[in-house]
Formats: sequence, structure tokens, C-alpha cells
Amino acid sequence: MDFAFDARTEELRTRLLTFMDEHVYPAEEVAEEQRARLASPWDTPEIVDALKAEARGQGLWNLFLPDAEYGAGLTNLQYAPLAEITGRSPHLAPTALNCAAPDTGNMEVLSQFGSEEQKKQWLEPLLAGEIRSAFAMTEPDVASSDATNIETRITRESGGDYVINGRKWYISGAMNPDCAVFIVMGKTDPDGEDIRRQQSMILVPRDTPGLEVRRAMQVYGYEDHSHGGHAEVVFTDVRVPASNLIGEEGGGFAIAQARLGPGRIHHCMRLIGMAERAIELMCKRAVARTAFGKPLAQQGVVQNWIADARVTVEQLRLLVLKTAWLMDTVGNRGAHTEIQAIKIATPRAVCDILDQAVQLYGAGGVSQDFPLAELWSSARTLRLADGPDEVHQRSLARREIKKYL
Repeated sequence: MDFAFDARTEELRTRLLTFMDEHVYPAEEVAEEQRARLASPWDTPEIVDALKAEARGQGLWNLFLPDAEYGAGLTNLQYAPLAEITGRSPHLAPTALNCAAPDTGNMEVLSQFGSEEQKKQWLEPLLAGEIRSAFAMTEPDVASSDATNIETRITRESGGDYVINGRKWYISGAMNPDCAVFIVMGKTDPDGEDIRRQQSMILVPRDTPGLEVRRAMQVYGYEDHSHGGHAEVVFTDVRVPASNLIGEEGGGFAIAQARLGPGRIHHCMRLIGMAERAIELMCKRAVARTAFGKPLAQQGVVQNWIADARVTVEQLRLLVLKTAWLMDTVGNRGAHTEIQAIKIATPRAVCDILDQAVQLYGAGGVSQDFPLAELWSSARTLRLADGPDEVHQRSLARREIKKYL
């Protein structure tokens, strides 16, 4: 395993670091000020569009997509350090580079499984950053960590159309006024013998009659504007043509797994960037504040927090890089154990680092004046998103035990 950056990665990394210093960090406060003046909290601040134009002009665009026909053609190992950098400003940088969820996963699905018509209608404008999208899988009335529980129905009618009925929530991207299409997962064969062949995925344009974006869902009191919010969405007799089906009937579960694999590692890459931002903020606070007669930087407990955070981040980064390398060399299936390991370890550890950073900042740590509270809410959410810790622990333990049976 050689984790040294190759020439292309180093060149992109250098350019991206400069882009962050010159454009993204200065834009963080500006974006919040502009958002406060918008007619709707879900409208996009002008500075975000300016960042996107600058990023695209600099060639820092669609870096996440390994398909060279549509994206940058980077391997997972090449993309990992770039995603980490964007994680330092997770609510602005990924959007600026057109590398933000849920659009990233949706573009991967369309590039791998979409028809030529679907690619032209939806993938191309997504790649161009002209529209946004949403992924509708999670449901409030069932344990959606087990995707076979999903109750939304996608029924084929005699005329050839599909009719969709169901209720979803925490549907990322749905509040964004630029969200033009939903990828919806539901059951086309609810009584099928193979519970992993009951589900399908289908494209639903936002303006389709019967699709209701009912309300925004908060995350620890935050609206998460950067990803287009999270929404409760109801589908009532929503009718779309059969050509909107992605792949084949019964292929939804497999498509979901293909979508979530890269998504999990992208989240973990960005989480490491979040932890690095937290360590930076901790160190700045520690040298600037005095308590009980000496700087916080000289307090033993603070020194322990910073030292342990550095050790933890270095461990996590190596595990993420190993996972990325395995995905590139033996495929997602061959890297399954490592993908689950980083999904278990990274959000949990980064939550702890951010929690200590909040503690160091005192009241400021839970305020809107510093990014720590919002970063913590994002990291905590990622212990649920793309499968909760316990689901990955269960699967990983069963794989380990199986070796001894």
C-alpha cells in the first residue's frame, strides 16, 4: 500500500488549498449574511453561485466522479485528500465544487444505471450544476436502516405508467428550489420471495402532480441549507412513465448498495477535514485564552485533548486511505469490511473531537458565532446516515465470526 500523493493529486490538492484560502473561508461569513436577507431560507446566496463559477473555471469541478466520461476520472485514493480538504468547510466547499450529497450519489446512480435518455435529461444538467436533486429512501413509519422494510409502493399500471404512493422523510435536497428531480426507492414486488428483489428506483420530476414537499426537517435545530435541507415528502398517486424506471424492476436494493458504498467513504473523508478544522480551532483558542492564571494551552487536560485528537485523526486517515486503495484495487465488495470499519469509527471519533472543541470554547462552542456546533450536528447525523453504527457493527461482527464457524 502506497499512500503517497501522485502528481495529479498533489497538483489538485495545491490548487484546492489555495481555493479554500482565497475563496471558501472568506465566503463562510458572507454566505450567512446573505442568507439572512433572502426571501426564502432555501434560496441560494449569491456568493455560492460565485464560488461555483470560480471552482468550475479553475477545473475544481465534479472531482468525486471516477467516470472520466462525466467526471474528473479520479480514483478513490486520489479523491480522498481532496474530499478531506472540502470537509474543513462542509456546508460550503462541497457545494462549490459540485461535490455535495445527495447530488453526488444521484449522479453516480445515473452514470452507472441510467438510460441514455435519463442521462441526457437529468445527469447532464446535474453535472453542469444547473439543477439539484434529492434521494428519497428513508421513511418515518419503518426502520429504514433495513431497506427491505420500505413501504412506499411503485405500482405498474396496465397503461404502462408507474404510480407511486408513500411517505418519506429526511429527504436531503428536497427543500432547495433548484431541486428538479427525485430518485425514489419503493417496492414494485412487495410479495416477492427474495426480499432484496422487491425494491426498484424511479425518477420523479419535482413538479409531478401528487408529489408534496410537506415540511422541512431540522437537525438539532439546524436547517442544513447547504445540502438543500431535509424534508418530509408525500407521494399520492404520483404517475410517471415506465421510462423513468432506473435499471430493471427489482434492482433497487443493488443500486442502493452501489450508491451508498462511495457515499460512505466520501462522508468519512470529509469528516477527517472537519476534525482537522476542530483541532485548528482548539489550538487557536488554547493559546488565546487564560484561565486560573495561565493560558489554556498550558492546562494539562487541554493538552491531552489536542494530543489525543491528533493521534485519532492520523489513525482514521490511514484507515480511510487503506479503504480507498482497496476500493480501487479489489472493488467495493472486496473493501466491504474496511468500508464498514471507517463508517463505524470515523463519525464516532470526530464527534468526540468536536465535543472537546466545544468544551474548550465554552458558551461560544454552542453558539452560532463559531462553526463547532453545526459541525458537531453534521458529524452526529453521520452516525445515522447511510446506515447507523449498529447495523454496520452487526454486519462486520458476523463477517468476523464466520471465519471461525
